[in-house]
Amino acid sequence: MVERTTTLGYALFPTAIGSCAIAWGVHGITGVQLPEQDEATTRARMASRFPSSTEVDAPPHVQQAMDAVTALLCGTPIEPVDLRNIVLDMDGVPPFHQRVYAVARAIPPGETTTYGELAHQLGEPGAARAVGQALGANPFAPVVPCHRILGAEGRAGGFSANGGVSTKLRLLEIERARIGGPGLFDERE
Repeated sequence: MVERTTTLGYALFPTAIGSCAIAWGVHGITGVQLPEQDEATTRARMASRFPSSTEVDAPPHVQQAMDAVTALLCGTPIEPVDLRNIVLDMDGVPPFHQRVYAVARAIPPGETTTYGELAHQLGEPGAARAVGQALGANPFAPVVPCHRILGAEGRAGGFSANGGVSTKLRLLEIERARIGGPGLFDERE
């Protein structure tokens, strides 16, 4: 992957689902990484994604973003965790992807939509596949919550993070996602 923006550094941080990572530049967060199979692989992924950067201590505004992601992934916050205030550096991100990410960021924790519904919200009802491709290239998961977008009829669809669809379903379970009624994982009576 080619680094398109100037990244000042990156840091790993522990979460309930494993070691995540975050990278930042002058204009905001340049990338977020969900856990790989282990910390060393997550670190290697960040070194590959951001070859001109090194692992360093996070400045306060990045630490706040790390804390917010950690709170979201723990699954037990008193108030829903809103990551929309985290400033993302979208330099080099295609305009269509930016539009997709903006709509995805508006979906609150525990809520979901479909690729087709998101395409319709963009005013491009035939673009469900393009929405899926944009989400598959998402460099900011879970700050851009691509896990909240499902296939038609509530099917999981794909997920490009380590663990694939299992990771997507785990994130939705942590958020106690609801799809048109009881939560995804509630017991059916």
